[in-house]
Amino acid sequence: MGNKVTCRSVCGQRSPEDGRRVLVDGVWPPDISSEDGRIDEWLGDLAPSTELLRRYAHDPPRFAEFRRRYLAELDDPRHRPAADRLRDLADDGDLTLVTAAQDADHSHAAVLAEWLTGARPEPDAPPPPPGYRESVAARVANLNAGAFAFVMGTGIVSTGLNINGAHAASITLLVVGLAGCAVLLPAYVWRLLYWRQRFVADFVGPRAFAFLTVSIASDVIAARVVADGHTAVAGAFLAFGAVVWLLLGYGIPLGLIASTRRDASFDQVNGTWFLWAVGSQSVAVAAAGLARLTSSHLLQVLALVCWGIGLMQYVLTAAIVLARLLARPVAPGNLMTSSWICMGAAAISVLAGTRLLELPAGSRLVPRAFVEGSSIVLWSFSTWLIPLLLALGAWRHVLRKVPFRYELGWWNLVFPIGMYGVTTHELGRTTGTSWMATLGRWEIWVAGAVWVAVIAAMVTAAVRPHLTARRTAGSGRRVA
Repeated sequence: MGNKVTCRSVCGQRSPEDGRRVLVDGVWPPDISSEDGRIDEWLGDLAPSTELLRRYAHDPPRFAEFRRRYLAELDDPRHRPAADRLRDLADDGDLTLVTAAQDADHSHAAVLAEWLTGARPEPDAPPPPPGYRESVAARVANLNAGAFAFVMGTGIVSTGLNINGAHAASITLLVVGLAGCAVLLPAYVWRLLYWRQRFVADFVGPRAFAFLTVSIASDVIAARVVADGHTAVAGAFLAFGAVVWLLLGYGIPLGLIASTRRDASFDQVNGTWFLWAVGSQSVAVAAAGLARLTSSHLLQVLALVCWGIGLMQYVLTAAIVLARLLARPVAPGNLMTSSWICMGAAAISVLAGTRLLELPAGSRLVPRAFVEGSSIVLWSFSTWLIPLLLALGAWRHVLRKVPFRYELGWWNLVFPIGMYGVTTHELGRTTGTSWMATLGRWEIWVAGAVWVAVIAAMVTAAVRPHLTARRTAGSGRRVA
């Protein structure tokens, strides 16, 4: 997480740069409505215990002791669901923690902001190195579990551009994706070693399936380099992706089932759960593509088995997510771009099917008609989902006025759009449907444009705070 987290008094002056405003008090402030305070969400379970507040009595000299005791309280299981929700909100964009305390800088909201941004290390973590490395350490401590979505989106758009003949642009994006792997993978390991508590909390949290982006990104890169004939490199990426998929594909469900620290609420179900199916299908796509070049019977069987597993995982997940959306109210701020993974999961299942259709007839354990028919049905369903997802986006941003600003979840939008374009082209080519192949080529260009827009927004979001700080410092010097 590299987003800004601040704290303010509910009576203080509001700023357009506040981002999402979350009330973290246990009691709603009197005479303040959600419109007057511009409160987007209320997480009252994050408030300190009554005993701790009574002992502190908002006395600044006692703040250090209050901070230490409150951080210890945050490890209590009763705070876990609200703490996980607050981390998700901080991952999605800028955040302002609102409290009724007049001195917000000496309140539990300030401690929460420090806890979210990693400004101070956890008790079991070593002190961060000085200088710029302290800032890097803070970002790693709060790294989003689904950060590899950037590599997923970049890799599939690279594959699409290669299909469309834009080889230079495709290679450029491939290099960007490989650079993303080189940066993110050590960051994940660093976070696991030095901030183990936060890593484990994410692993048994509602967005645990986001860790599967590591496996999916590796398989997407493998499928891309197969197109250039680099079988050894593709095999290495596939092997890594398959091992991670096997470990996480079992580990995450077991962790969620066995953990006593998670919230059992149905409201925790979200779009990232579809990554369970995407992980299986990504192995199928990469294995089938490599099997076509190497004629490996083992890879052919692996592709077919993973395709079948992915289909079952998609059906089960779709039933759970649909029941949650229809049976429980959905806050506009909670309806994130991860909902698009539903369409992306269907699309990659179709792509895996088209890769199976290209294998020798004797290697398929299921009839060609079944694979082709299933792929066409899933493609039709993924096409039907697109207008629905666009309408939900309009409801969230236009009707409910959720701010339209960059967040990591935007890469969950790039990958499904890119995957749908590649899938449409490949299904049309494999089945001999010319209009579908042509439609897929146009959709790939759309995915490329979306990638450019998202990468520009990401760079702008990263640079803007530094430019603002420079302008503020320059203005201060001129006033002086």
